[in-house]
Amino acid sequence: KKQAEKAVHQKKEQSKTKCRKARRRHINLVAEFNHRQRKNIWLETHIWHAKRFHMVKKWGYCLGNSPTEKSYRACYRAMTKHCLLQDLSYYCCLELKGKENELLKQLARICSIDTGLTFQEACCLSGRFEGSLNLYRADRYPEDMLGPVTFIWKPRDGSENRQLWIWVHPALKKDILRELKAIFQCTEPEEMCITQPVTTSVQEEKQVEVATSLGNKRKREDKEGEKAVPVKKIIGDGTRDPFQSYSWVAQTTGIAISDRSMEILRYRLIGPLSHSVLTETLKAASVQTV
Repeated sequence: KKQAEKAVHQKKEQSKTKCRKARRRHINLVAEFNHRQRKNIWLETHIWHAKRFHMVKKWGYCLGNSPTEKSYRACYRAMTKHCLLQDLSYYCCLELKGKENELLKQLARICSIDTGLTFQEACCLSGRFEGSLNLYRADRYPEDMLGPVTFIWKPRDGSENRQLWIWVHPALKKDILRELKAIFQCTEPEEMCITQPVTTSVQEEKQVEVATSLGNKRKREDKEGEKAVPVKKIIGDGTRDPFQSYSWVAQTTGIAISDRSMEILRYRLIGPLSHSVLTETLKAASVQTV
């Protein structure tokens, strides 16, 4: 009996000798990361950047601002001789669906041919190239400029309905989205009025329950103390409330506007080897027709 009690005490003493990092490690990292994104959304590459960059909180996101090491020469060398990748997923994507004529008719009111390319440029309208332009308030050119945007059309599929993606900076998203809703006269559809935040998976919830039932071990607690609640995954991005609408439809023309922010990742490759990196990374999928 004494030997058994001695063995138990030895195990307890060994558990206390764990390093501080191991003792503070959360039992469910996914739930912990979701809990830390309540105010500022993380990009897909956040963990990688957080280890190497000074992070700043802007526009509802947590972004890498400057590297912790002197890597300016390495970045310049990659841009001039190799390939440099930037994560631009914090840019907001606005999706427009509807008849091509209706889209071009209303979009012509917020841009001008005097500034360069427009939405109806032939090379961009086919979907082969991405375009960029400056947007203005409806029928207010050259006054009341909203800001620069980039856009790309989905290639034609034989139908008169087209799909357009407009990429805007998060600081300009609210103003541009409000103007698009005004010119297309879009209202909120009832079936997509509110997006409920998705709770964690069953496996994550079980891990959370185990974490809260480990006695004196580290618990997930909120500001109220012992009343720990399951963490909910955040839907949307830093510029959108998860409880607000994300899609609007015009009853007269059928034009639909959707907020696709943080649903489509966006990366920028710079350098002479960018094309070779893409060809080695991406593989064409085999299309099977039923």
